[in-house]
Amino acid sequence: MFQSFDVTSTPEFGRERADALRASFDTLGIDGFLVPRADEYQGEYVPACAERLSWLTGFTGSAGVALVMRGQAIVFVDGRYVTQLAEQVDGSVFAGGDLVGEPPHLWLQNHAPKGFRLGIDPWLHTGAEVRRLEKALAGVGGTLVFLPYNPLDKAWTDRPAEPLGRVTIQAIDHAGELARDKLVKMAEATAKVGADALAVTDPSSIAWIFNIRGSDVPHTPHPLARAIIPTDGRPQLFLDKRKTGIEQEAYLTQLADLVPPSQFDEAIAALSAEGKRILIDPDHAPFALAEIVRAKGGTLVEAADPARLPRACKNEVELQGSARAHLQDGAAMVEFLAWLDGTTSGTQTEIAVTKKLEDVRRSVGERQQNPLKDVSFDSIAGAGAHAAIMHYRVTTASDATIEPGTMFLIDSGAQYINGTTDITRTVAIGAVPEEQKRFFTLVLKGMIAISTARFPKGTRGCDLDPLARIALWKAGADFAHGTGHGVGSYLSVHEGPQRISRLSTQELLAGMILSNEPGYYRPGSFGIRIENLVHVLPAAPVEGGDMDMLGFATLTFCPIDRRLVLPALLTDEELAWLDAYHAETREKLLPLLSDDATKAWLEKATAPISR
Repeated sequence: MFQSFDVTSTPEFGRERADALRASFDTLGIDGFLVPRADEYQGEYVPACAERLSWLTGFTGSAGVALVMRGQAIVFVDGRYVTQLAEQVDGSVFAGGDLVGEPPHLWLQNHAPKGFRLGIDPWLHTGAEVRRLEKALAGVGGTLVFLPYNPLDKAWTDRPAEPLGRVTIQAIDHAGELARDKLVKMAEATAKVGADALAVTDPSSIAWIFNIRGSDVPHTPHPLARAIIPTDGRPQLFLDKRKTGIEQEAYLTQLADLVPPSQFDEAIAALSAEGKRILIDPDHAPFALAEIVRAKGGTLVEAADPARLPRACKNEVELQGSARAHLQDGAAMVEFLAWLDGTTSGTQTEIAVTKKLEDVRRSVGERQQNPLKDVSFDSIAGAGAHAAIMHYRVTTASDATIEPGTMFLIDSGAQYINGTTDITRTVAIGAVPEEQKRFFTLVLKGMIAISTARFPKGTRGCDLDPLARIALWKAGADFAHGTGHGVGSYLSVHEGPQRISRLSTQELLAGMILSNEPGYYRPGSFGIRIENLVHVLPAAPVEGGDMDMLGFATLTFCPIDRRLVLPALLTDEELAWLDAYHAETREKLLPLLSDDATKAWLEKATAPISR
């Protein structure tokens, strides 16, 4: 299994570990210390050796930060993790904080005592974060202290070793562009902003630029590595050779000098000492890197990582590969849902069905000769009230039976060499109350609104976000997460800079892949989410219009549970979209199914809906 169901949260050690951290404060001359979820690479998924927030607090979510002070400690999380936080941490040690409404810098600005000295590990925070903290502390006469070592690491005596996951080559048949051509473009983009060299610190950018993939962190196939790409000269790739074989080393040495990761700081320092201008992304690079440049006499050029936008705007080969991966994944989902529908109600558990889905994905992958490489994240398999926990992770301690008369939410995804998938379906287990069907239909209306949207060039994610919410808003409801996130090409299932959310100011560009996943969650009762992946189409004329408009093409094909739809709440246009989507799903997936019973289930699940 790619997913573990073990209980990894350790809240029982929270007090002991927080006290051990506090014991270092006097020596370090600080009054508090920040422990972010991020590691030195600023990734969403981190290796076991960098799970500092989890080790300290017991919280295992993918977004959060702890502020440990002499007299109190706070763990800040966003709306997705409020319930999980309450279940996983010792509330007598750690209070809950609002990562969106009052994140650490605002909390310090509003509550920190005068003269407060906050310590941070400068390798775990970006330049943008540091500026926010410095401004907040200045308001209370405080100081941000950059520590020479991480005091938490000294207390963590059984810290795991750093990973050595094997690197693979992403063939041109899947990448669509040669690495040498990408390197030329990176050098040109660096020169355009007046820099002499680019410091690439995002492992996903490393994977994309060099057309390689890795296995250092769970579920995201990028290697933990960095690079320096000069405008004139040979690139350097800071990658542990123990992660490569003969073929990978031969390939990579044609593109760059392979250098031990431990020498990255020295290389940046040497360039800085020569007075070079070094491009660093302040939103994604660790602050310590910028400090090296300044301390050694270099010039810091702050600009966005030039790989982020081209990585987000998939080329035609990547889009075609993603479409094929989604059809294969859709076939697996149909086999899974048909099996789930045919099981005796009340006999399956959340873990059992999660295991079944992974088995089916593996089986279909073997049949299609496109193996399942990994899941793209730990599946969210929530029955009844568990579905109301937006990022619920089932464990052996929480595993529940999927009872008749409830809804079951399964949010899952897969990594294939030709694409990354992410799909959510909420299905009825037996007869469910009309109220739940009403909210399901309202969520569906939001998903259809995004699917059918047309929008002019320059439209941002925040401009489209209300379309997914308006039906819920009219019913006095909402959901506490973004409508959509970017998705990589056999890379991170959560990719930036593209998003559909209240906060996203990134313009949506042709080729970007995004999720479309409105939801509704009633704590302690039920939860609903419906999710497809879409990609942005180039601007095209609209019949009768006077300007070209962009739009979305759907990548995900899998039935939406018709039993939960109240047709009276759908407009004629919405119902026509749903019927057409189901007809296309049936047409595309039937040839990929091998079992007659599963084919019959798909025919029924995609039949037109009558009012």
